Order: sequence, then structure tokens, then C-alpha cells
Amino acid sequence: MTISRRNVLFALGALQAVPRLVAGRGTVKIVEFDSSGRRVGVSEVEKIGKTDAEWRKQLTPEQFEVTRRKGTERAFTGKYASNHADGIYRCICCATALFDSKTKFESGTGWPSFWQPIAKENVAGAGDTSYGMVRDEVLCARCEGHLGHVFNDGPRPTGLRYCMNSASPAQAAAASFPDPATDVDRASVKGKQVAVFSGGCFWCTEAVFEQIAGIDKVISGYAGGDKKSAHYEIVSAGKTDHAESIQITFDPARISYGTLLKIFFHVAHDPTQLNRQGPDYGRQYRSAIFYVDAEQKRVAEAYIRQLNEAKVFSLPIVTQVNELKGFYPAEEYHQDFVKRNPDNPYVVRNAIPKIEKTRKEFPQLLKSSRREF
Repeated sequence: MTISRRNVLFALGALQAVPRLVAGRGTVKIVEFDSSGRRVGVSEVEKIGKTDAEWRKQLTPEQFEVTRRKGTERAFTGKYASNHADGIYRCICCATALFDSKTKFESGTGWPSFWQPIAKENVAGAGDTSYGMVRDEVLCARCEGHLGHVFNDGPRPTGLRYCMNSASPAQAAAASFPDPATDVDRASVKGKQVAVFSGGCFWCTEAVFEQIAGIDKVISGYAGGDKKSAHYEIVSAGKTDHAESIQITFDPARISYGTLLKIFFHVAHDPTQLNRQGPDYGRQYRSAIFYVDAEQKRVAEAYIRQLNEAKVFSLPIVTQVNELKGFYPAEEYHQDFVKRNPDNPYVVRNAIPKIEKTRKEFPQLLKSSRREF
């Protein structure tokens, strides 16, 4: 598996869809969001205008230089450049919601990068011909604070890269991720159990769950198709019904099936991405749960309903819940790939952040002897 090539999309239509700035006072329509990223409505509010003296009193010198004087921080110096925490990014000047961490990606440029704003109404665009270049400037629609620029070399689905300064937004922590309200009754199961999840590249999901106490073994493999087609060259071409999957053998006396589901939805992958995961596209990278019995099906479906009803994600969950007909281990070179190849560029960009997020979000669930990948 290699890093997917980024298709450079000439997204002129998308660029033009960003509302152009109408300078001056007056009102503007802003989409409001709560701390979890849930859209709560559209409000028509007064645009904010202050004197330089008033802005200087409110902002740090760096924040003033960037937002009110259209400055640019040096690459790789901003606090959000490599930030992977969940939450909403709001304007440092007026608290308007600007970006969601779910659309943040590693661009390698040294500046925080997003493939879309949280709502197109909340940002405005303006032409920028400074430094002998022609660029599309991005500003906060309410206070006209300078945020950065937008380019057409970003990832799918938009093909855009909103290149922001860390001094312009402030990130608000996301609401806590809920535990499953319904879980498998531990007293009803005896001995080791198996769970099978599909959440994009199996290198990444395997590495996440190998850290968790109560898990005996994690195997990368294929589920959803037949034995004959369970080979990487065929599956990766998208010509089968298989999804890259992991088979987890766990002790229900130490960790519940519901807890595994929470890890799967919270840190292992993005369940709102249809037939893709991060840079990888195709049905083989779909989000799916393969249940081994009726109890697993009941708990998985109940948790998906719970998460959707709570609006934990800004988009609907697209995870499939299917009966496990067979699991086929992948080729040996795929097993423990992250452990054996920690410096692989794909691993560094896609797997390591998930490992770190798991350690941050579930420290109480980690195996006592902390391994380093």
C-alpha cells in the first residue's frame, strides 16, 4: 500500500462558491455551531468593526499582525500546524465557527490545512495580489479578520486547501465522546471473543487496537467477499466485495464489545466517509462492522443510532453492519506493518496520529507496558 496520489483538481467552481467579501458595516448571515460541531441554526448578525486601538487591546501582537494587518506566520511555527485534537476552530477576533477538525489534514506545508470551512457562509474571499502573486484570500465573514489563503491543490472531496495561520483561529475542545448506552452482557459470554471491523487501511486500525489491554491478538485481513478473491492485489484494485478489515480477539472479562466500538468510532477511523478513508478511495476502504452473532449486531446498531441522534459527528454515519461470512488473513507482510515500518511515509502521516490520539483519549485502556511504534 502506498500513499495515494493527490489528484490536483482545478476547482475553479468551488473557489468561486466562496462568498466574496462585501467590506464595511451592516449585517451578515452566519451559521452557528455548538461545541460538538452540531449545526444549530443560521443567524443574521451585525458585522464587527473596531479601531486598531480596540483590536490591539483584545489581541496579542502576533494575532493583531496576522488578522488585522494580513500578516503570515512562519511555516511550522504555529501551534495548530501539527495539532490533531478534536474540536471546532473559531475566529480569534469574534468567535465565529470557521473550521472543524474533521476536515483538517496534513498538507506538509507547515500551516494548518483544511479541505473545507465548517460553513461557506462563515468565511469570505477576496483577491490578493501582494508579493507579486495572485491568490484567493480567506477572511472571517463577520469581522473581516485575515485567516489565510485557499488553493486548488487539496485532497478530495473538494480539491481545496484552506491554508490558515495558527494565530487566526482558536480551537474549542470537542464535547466528550459518549460511551455506548447498550453493550453485550459480559455474564452471557464465556471465553475469548472475536470482533471484526473495517475502517480503511488495516495497517492503521491494527496499530490502534494492538495498544489496548484485554486484546490478545489483532490480524489484518479481508472480509465481505469470498476466499478466492482474498488477495491484496485483487482487493486493492476494488474488484471484489472485500473490505480491508481487522479481526480482534479479546477477553470480554477485561474489555467489552461496546468499548471496542467506541475506540473504533472515536479514534480508529472516520465513520462519515463513504467508500474511502483519508487518502484511500474505493469500497475496499469502506466503514463496516461484521458481527458474529445477534448480540453484536444489536449493540452495533444501537450505538450507531445513539451517535447519530446525539449529532456527535457533523455528517451522518455511513458504517455498514453486516453478518460475518468469513475472515481471511492478509499476506504476512501486512501483519504488524506499523511496528515494523514506523518511518514509512504513509505510516507517519496516517497511522501515527491515530496511535497518538488513542493514547491521549484512552490512557486507562492501554496495556501496562507502553510500547513505542
